[in-house]
Amino acid sequence: MLRVAVMVSGGGTNLQAIIDAVKDGTITNTELVAVISNNAGAYALTRAKDNNIPAYCISPKDYESRDAFNDALLDKVNELNVDLIVLAGFLVRIPEKMVHQYSHRIINIHPSLIPSFCGVGFYGLKVHEAALEKGVKVSGATVHYVDEGMDTGEIIFQKAVDVLDGDTPETLQKRIMEQAEWKLLPKAINKIANEHVN
Repeated sequence: MLRVAVMVSGGGTNLQAIIDAVKDGTITNTELVAVISNNAGAYALTRAKDNNIPAYCISPKDYESRDAFNDALLDKVNELNVDLIVLAGFLVRIPEKMVHQYSHRIINIHPSLIPSFCGVGFYGLKVHEAALEKGVKVSGATVHYVDEGMDTGEIIFQKAVDVLDGDTPETLQKRIMEQAEWKLLPKAINKIANEHVN
């Protein structure tokens, strides 16, 4: 069984897609062992509790320095003995120490077709605003491994989603979530889980 921790900062719609996919058998050989948020008010923590998944808040605000927070985050992940860390809208940069220790065991979902509209500052609606400003006809989502860079790791899956006339950042975001993110993330976890089985 692949032991998975999901890290999320907000509402947790991608987390819900993962929970649902484990329940309906889209994701096999996987146990969701924890949900970790940097935000005590994240609805994702409620989703975790509603599904009997241990939920933890580890916030930079609760530590005297970024290093202390990074160490606490890594300590919690180590304590949980996880095989895979899934970033599902986690808006905190992953500590380099963790990236090294969990090399090729951290994946992220990004709401564009990397290498477009990614890197520092590109998160949430900002990604979709930039895509619409540029006038692209196709956007989408990417699941990739996390490395030391920002959205620079090896790509696992991508799915294109059409940009429609009259799209707003909000309508584009919703379509990309529904058509790409909520499908790609479970698919990537299932792929890793079934490669992981010995």
